[in-house]
Amino acid sequence: MPLPLSITAPAVAASLAYFNARSSTWYDLFLLRCVTIAASRMYYREWTDRLNLYYLLENIATNSSTSDRALLIFEGKRLSYKDVYEQVLKYGQWLKNEGVKKGDIVALDFQNSDSYIFVWLGLWSIGAKPAFLNYNLSGASLIHCLKAATTKLCIVDPNVEENVGQDVRDQLKDIRFIIHTPEVEAQIATTEGVRAPDSDRSEKSLSSMAILIYTSGTTGMPKAAIVSWGKLIVAGSMSEQLLDRSKGDIMYSSMPLYHSSATIFSFSATLLSGSTQALGRKFSTKTFWNEVRDSGATSILYVGETLRYLLAAPPQHDPETGECLDKKHNVKVAFGNGLRPDIWNEFKERFGVEGICEFYAATEGTFATFNLSKNDYAAGAIGRNGWVYNLIMSFSVALVEVDWETDLPKRNPDTGRCYKARTGEPGEMLFRLPSGNPFGRFQGYYNNRAATEAKVLRDVFSKGDTWFRTGDVVRWDSDGRIYFHDRIGDTFRWKGENVSTAEVSDALCKHPSVKEANVYGVSLPHHDGRAGCAAVHLSSDPAAETMQDIATHVRAELPKFARPLFLRIMSELGGGQITGTMKQQKHTLREAGVDPTGDKSLGEIYWLKGESYIPFTEKDWKDIQGGKAKL
Repeated sequence: MPLPLSITAPAVAASLAYFNARSSTWYDLFLLRCVTIAASRMYYREWTDRLNLYYLLENIATNSSTSDRALLIFEGKRLSYKDVYEQVLKYGQWLKNEGVKKGDIVALDFQNSDSYIFVWLGLWSIGAKPAFLNYNLSGASLIHCLKAATTKLCIVDPNVEENVGQDVRDQLKDIRFIIHTPEVEAQIATTEGVRAPDSDRSEKSLSSMAILIYTSGTTGMPKAAIVSWGKLIVAGSMSEQLLDRSKGDIMYSSMPLYHSSATIFSFSATLLSGSTQALGRKFSTKTFWNEVRDSGATSILYVGETLRYLLAAPPQHDPETGECLDKKHNVKVAFGNGLRPDIWNEFKERFGVEGICEFYAATEGTFATFNLSKNDYAAGAIGRNGWVYNLIMSFSVALVEVDWETDLPKRNPDTGRCYKARTGEPGEMLFRLPSGNPFGRFQGYYNNRAATEAKVLRDVFSKGDTWFRTGDVVRWDSDGRIYFHDRIGDTFRWKGENVSTAEVSDALCKHPSVKEANVYGVSLPHHDGRAGCAAVHLSSDPAAETMQDIATHVRAELPKFARPLFLRIMSELGGGQITGTMKQQKHTLREAGVDPTGDKSLGEIYWLKGESYIPFTEKDWKDIQGGKAKL
């Protein structure tokens, strides 16, 4: 008996959709189209000496048919391309008056704001380069970042002025600090905007520096990653094309502009598409959806924790009608990185968001993967491709087995070559670099040749070949889906930030009672990333006064995201977690986590609660397991 058309048509459509997802043929063609457009745009802008994205602003702002188009929405203000352009010229001239010249690097220590955009584009307008500082940094970390940039000027948001205390200034006598006060804003407002000549913005090549963005490597302090014009154009174009952004689209982001996600994939993509950027000062579950609705945003930028926090927040309701507002918005797609598989569909369903576009990239990296997903087939993947794109990627991307004793790719003892990871098995992701000129594509870290070289791997599969090490282990299955597995080495992510274990250990050991600190990250139920934990050996018993003093010390030395939330008190130096060469081991401690009912020989656990580190109890652990405690 033939089935009714009302039943067969949806069934056939669903089957075809699933087959298309499996084969990814059309998706591959779509990706290839995106890549082709991005590459063509990049080379054209190089050929015409228009790599500086200032020209994108200028072209729209000076065209009478487009000048009134909204570029920026921020805290109730709606600024057109013309409005922003006029401000940028004023800021550019003000910066010149302050002694900034073409090629100079100027540090910006700002929360998100319209002023941040004005200073940033003002620097570009005169051929100078911004260095984006993490506004949470203070003390030694901030001093290091400013020195690394070789800057002579740092412009500071009044909201974070307290981080630039006298202790910082005393060690940076050669750097001038300007607080962007209302008085300074008034001075800039009276400055006549003057367009600098094109020669000031001329760039030598695609690999020329556009911005410095700081990133934590596998060890040590943050490093200043060089973001080139080529990367800005290609990555921004990929974001624009994947989301099909046009002049009517609005992307909302409350992610910090000092991160490459917001800088490249959101704001640069906005300029490239001639669309609108809605900006939040900083992320808050209380203001997020209100700002999304007020701006009319059609897409949102996230990091994994963002969406989990939004899910954890109670629904908002219309104060007059009582209607649930969860789905009362115009957002069609959420774009970002780090979304965990367990909340992927839950977020879509609760908030009525049609699609997720998850990407994988690194600020200093040379390649990226994307997964534009509107069904369950690739939920949780950081990238997906069909056989066509897989074939193309196989020449540029490889996964290699890891030697976990050394945290290096495993090599054949006879040939010295690396082993390719089997399909579906974890391996470190590598990106191919041109053997003759690897640093043309990979610009590395500013004034840090050693750190740059450490990211380059040679003689991987054949003599002379050159590859970029991501430091990330992923799985690439037979259907072209790529899943994140783990991070090589010690660095872990917490609250959307990379945390260097070496930096935290150094800070802890400055306290007179801490004789040794072995720092690592631990997984917690209902939390993304890894929370900081330190196995410490103290000079005396963990008395309440001592633990409170250590907590005070930690708050003074480290930004909030880097402070260890847990301490394990070791009875002896090393605590049995050292190698034969006296190197600290972290694997056993990491696997043990912070369950207080676990192996007692690893030490008693304390956690940062209120003003002190206090004993972590079974009840505390059950509260975390049950989702009652949020850290």
